Amino acid sequence: MNAEAAPRLPYNGDILRWARLWRGKTVEDAAQRLQTKPENILAWEDDDGAPTVRQARMLAEFYGRSFLEFFLPVRPKLRESTLVPDYRLHRDAPHPNDRELWHIQRWAESKRLNAIDLYQMLGDEPPTFPQQLAATVQSNPERLAEEARKAAGFTIWQQLELKGSDKRLLPSLIRAAFERLGVLVLRRTDLGNYGARGISIAEFPLPTIVYGKEAPAGQSFTLAHEFGHMLLRQSAISGPPSARDADTPPKAVERWCDEFAAAFLIPAAAMAERWAKPNAPMPKIGDDSLESLASAFRVSEHAMLIRLIGMGYVDADYYWNVKRPEFLAREEQFRSRGGIAPYYGTRFLNSHGNLYTGLVLEAWSREAITNDSAARFLDIKNLVHLDDIRREFRP
Repeated sequence: MNAEAAPRLPYNGDILRWARLWRGKTVEDAAQRLQTKPENILAWEDDDGAPTVRQARMLAEFYGRSFLEFFLPVRPKLRESTLVPDYRLHRDAPHPNDRELWHIQRWAESKRLNAIDLYQMLGDEPPTFPQQLAATVQSNPERLAEEARKAAGFTIWQQLELKGSDKRLLPSLIRAAFERLGVLVLRRTDLGNYGARGISIAEFPLPTIVYGKEAPAGQSFTLAHEFGHMLLRQSAISGPPSARDADTPPKAVERWCDEFAAAFLIPAAAMAERWAKPNAPMPKIGDDSLESLASAFRVSEHAMLIRLIGMGYVDADYYWNVKRPEFLAREEQFRSRGGIAPYYGTRFLNSHGNLYTGLVLEAWSREAITNDSAARFLDIKNLVHLDDIRREFRP
């Protein structure tokens, strides 16, 4: 005699549909994730049949919602934050998926609020961002870059003395420097999928930077660029440079942040020691010379050429008409390559950074939060991996 079929769980099909639309997913997206037919997804949303528990949990994870919400009688009312100002100015960038970027921003905002709560649990105050590090687009980026390095205790010699094989470590040094100034620095490798290089959330205390998957030298420039937004007190989604003829307020902000980033990574005094400024901008610079200068400062050739133009060493036409398309194509090729950190703990440390991870681990070790809370703060599903992170953590 066959066993009776398990009773159908009372999912609310309208909630299933709402959760999918809320996440910005199509019926085909959901069907592909569950490896089922699109008509099954539509049927469940019309209360004609129902997913299994396993399928429903997969949908909840895919939609970024709670599994228990699927049983609610009516759609929940949510207070949703708006996407920060969009400064993606690159005309050739992939079509932006604002819903996905909103979820990345929402994830970063939740980490910031978690960190503030953790400071309170530990009886501490969040670090105060230096008041002298404030700017407008009329401010001198050279002066602000020098002030920022001084405030963070990050000298140019720490950068220049990196061995060639260690130049990949520069983003970590810059990240640590910004965290010392009270900035929460997070990483999302999927950020570049939506035409974005970085997100800056200029809320104080604990202003937050999110950067993505680029070559190490590109990460350094993005981190410095987003830090420029902190000085301007301007939240933003940033992308590659726009066309040079764009003349809008967002363009002025992005131009200033690019100039600040270039000055931060390549101080004028250090540059002058290596190359005397010519009497007039040169029409071009040889690839070997550009590569050599970039290598000396452990930065990308893209960042170096922007700096040389800003300092009057090279004519801007050479960047816009010759090198810019080459740089953007090279950077897109790097982003399309796969690869993740080999160790579980390392991947989560890369995502959350030392400041946030250290707060979670300290609160956990003091028993201010439970094992489950520590795992939730670090987006971990398996509690055993908390020990992996603790072993990899190096303050």
